[in-house]
Amino acid sequence: MTREVDVLVVGAGPAGLLAAARLATTGARVEVLERERWPGGAPAHCAHRGFGTWPHTRTGPAHARLLADAAVRAGADVRTGVTALDWAGPRTLATVGPGGAETIAARAVLLATGARERPRAARLVPGTRPAGVYTTGELQRAVHHYGQHIGDRAVIVGAEAVSHAAAGTVRAAGAEVVALLTELPRAPARPATTLNTRLRHRTPVLTGTTVTELLGHGRLSGVRVRHRDGRTVTLRCDTVVFTGDFVPEHELARRGALTLDPGTGGPAVDGALRTTRPGVFAAGSVLHAVESAATAAREGAHAATAVHHRLGTPAPDDRPAAVPLLAGPPLLRVTPNRVTPADRLPYLLRTAIPLTRPVLYVTQDGRPLHRARLPLTTAVPHRPLTLTARWTHRVDPGGGPVRVTVA
Repeated sequence: MTREVDVLVVGAGPAGLLAAARLATTGARVEVLERERWPGGAPAHCAHRGFGTWPHTRTGPAHARLLADAAVRAGADVRTGVTALDWAGPRTLATVGPGGAETIAARAVLLATGARERPRAARLVPGTRPAGVYTTGELQRAVHHYGQHIGDRAVIVGAEAVSHAAAGTVRAAGAEVVALLTELPRAPARPATTLNTRLRHRTPVLTGTTVTELLGHGRLSGVRVRHRDGRTVTLRCDTVVFTGDFVPEHELARRGALTLDPGTGGPAVDGALRTTRPGVFAAGSVLHAVESAATAAREGAHAATAVHHRLGTPAPDDRPAAVPLLAGPPLLRVTPNRVTPADRLPYLLRTAIPLTRPVLYVTQDGRPLHRARLPLTTAVPHRPLTLTARWTHRVDPGGGPVRVTVA
């Protein structure tokens, strides 16, 4: 049998929970599916502070509980331990959970499946297969949810903000952080964060350094690294944590034949966060792996508005034509990545290299649509850049792709 709801949200992270809360307050029957045992997404196992609105920030688990409680109080049905397996129709999903297999049909589906870090195997790091190898998410679950002992000496692969958070988790578990290392020529985290790690915690942050091999049998005994000058050194440790290098959890989108954006790897969406399948929306880190929880929540609220409009539209499949939005090198990606003249959601971009006093140009078929000098003195990798949507009314829906370039 197929059960029916108004809105089916896949993923109980910040984007999914905030969208569910907003939609449930309108009287819609909203159901949220989460495959993990706890709702809240990544914040649920991030014990550090910084979530919420400054200066009233809270820890990740506290923030996750706040979002989940708000969705439940609004009337949404938040179900954990339930996995969406595949599509059984245009807006129908086959699921499995503690109660067995079930098919759920909805008037609208919101994909908020988030992102994941690529593990050691996907990064093609050679060596043996010992115990003691983690990603950040695995590490945080082991320490904060299960209280497991992870080892005594850990090497953190990566030097982004999430890498420093992983280092904090290692210290909370009573282990020593041997070093943070990145193959980039400069540390990608904010300078104050890197300086705090080096001075306060006396932990080296090694730039231009690559892991070439994992050592040990049974248990990790060390990692062999190569510096930019060609020197090879072995760092003795019993734990290694691979951080960053996020990819979208796009399996459900791929199985549904939704168009994927080549720059992000996630579903292609317009400014209303509509995918290429009518009635299916996407929000959060599945669109851009990975931005902050605040960004995901903001997109969840924006998607809720678009879904609510669809539920109240007599002919909901009559959508305005969207044209592709492409980011030119050295820009890596742009989200949303399809554009209509009515779009109002600001665009998020990432750059592959540092840019000094960058100017963004938006064009379509050689016709200028917008020019903007970014307020940052220097745009750097691993930090988002924002482009306003005040130019979208100039887009020709029947024209070619819209391009964003930088000078």
